[in-house]
Amino acid sequence: MAFEQNEQGGPKRFSGFQKAPFQSGKPAGKKVLKVIGTVAAVIFLLVLIGNSVYTIREEEQAVVCTFGVAKAVTEPGIHFKVPLIQTVDKVNTTIQGFAIGYSDDYEQNYDAASGPDESMMITSDYNFIQIDFYVEYRVTDPVKALYASTDPKLILANLAQNCIRTTIGSYGVDSVLTTGKNEIQSNIKEMILDKLESLDIGIQLVNITIQDAEPPTEEVVSAFKSVETAKQGKETALNNANKYRNEQIPNAQAQADKILQDAEAEKEGRINEAVGQVARFNAMYEEYVKYPTITKQRMFYETMEDVLPDLKVIIDGDEGSGVSKVLPLAPFSGTENADPAVYAEENTETGGNE
Repeated sequence: MAFEQNEQGGPKRFSGFQKAPFQSGKPAGKKVLKVIGTVAAVIFLLVLIGNSVYTIREEEQAVVCTFGVAKAVTEPGIHFKVPLIQTVDKVNTTIQGFAIGYSDDYEQNYDAASGPDESMMITSDYNFIQIDFYVEYRVTDPVKALYASTDPKLILANLAQNCIRTTIGSYGVDSVLTTGKNEIQSNIKEMILDKLESLDIGIQLVNITIQDAEPPTEEVVSAFKSVETAKQGKETALNNANKYRNEQIPNAQAQADKILQDAEAEKEGRINEAVGQVARFNAMYEEYVKYPTITKQRMFYETMEDVLPDLKVIIDGDEGSGVSKVLPLAPFSGTENADPAVYAEENTETGGNE
C-alpha cells in the first residue's frame, strides 16, 4: 500500500497496494531455531526423568546393571536409576508352571490325551504308557536367573523330562498307573532338586505332579481300569474286615475280662469260705481239747438240728395187730404248731408208707 503527493504539494493520494521491499530472514530463523532447541531440550529432560524412575511390584524383583555389574533390588515401590548408565530388568518371583506331555493352553490343545510325543514313555516291564506332568517353579535369585543361563525355564524343562523318563523306566506299568504315583512324584522331585542345586541357575522347583497316566490303547486302558476296580474292591474288603475285627476284639476282650473277674471273685469267695471254715474248725478244736465230751454232744445236737427238720419220723406199732400209728414229731418235721391228730389222719390215708 502506498500514498503519492500531487504536484501542487497537496495531500497524498492512495495509489493501491505495492510490494514491500525485500528484508533479510536471519532474525526470524534464529527465533525458530531457539524455540525448537528449547522444545527438544524439554523433551530430552522429560525422557531422562522418565527413564530414571522405575517401579517394582510385590510379585517382582529388579536387577540393576551398572557398567556390567548386576545387583538385585528386592524392595517393592518406586526406585531411581542413572539414565544411559544403569539398566533395569524385572523378574517375576511368583510361582509359575509349565506342562510336560500336554499343552496347558486350552485354546491350542483342548484334548490333553492328544498331547505331544514327550508324554509317551516306557516302563521297566517294557510297556508303553502316556503320562503327563505339571511342573511348578519360582525364581530364587534374579541375578542368576538372568545371567547364569540363557533360558533357565528351558533347562528346568529338559531336566524334568530326563528325570521323569529315568524314574518311570524303573517302575512297572502297574505301579505307574495305580499305587506308585506318590512315590514316583517324590523321587522325581528329589532328583530334579539335586540337579538344580548343582547347576545353580537361580530357580527352584516347587512341585511336580502327575496329571494323567494311561496306556496308549483302549483295550489296555479297559484292562487296567478293571485291575484298578479289583484293587479298590480288595481295599474295601480289607477295610471292612479291619473294621469288623476292631469291633469284635474289644467285645471279646470285655467278655474275657468279665470271665476273669468272675473267676477271681469265685476264687476269693472260696478262699474266704475255706479260711472261715478253718478258723471255725480251729476254734471248735480248741474247745474240744478243753471239753471233749461236751463238745461232742454239742456237735451232735447242732448236726441233728440241721438234719432232722427235713425228716418225717414214722413210729410203727405192733405188727401182729395190723394197726399202724403215725405220730409226727413236731421239732423234727418243722411243723411245731401242727395238730397231731390231723397229721396222723393224713398219713393213715396215704397207707403209712411215708
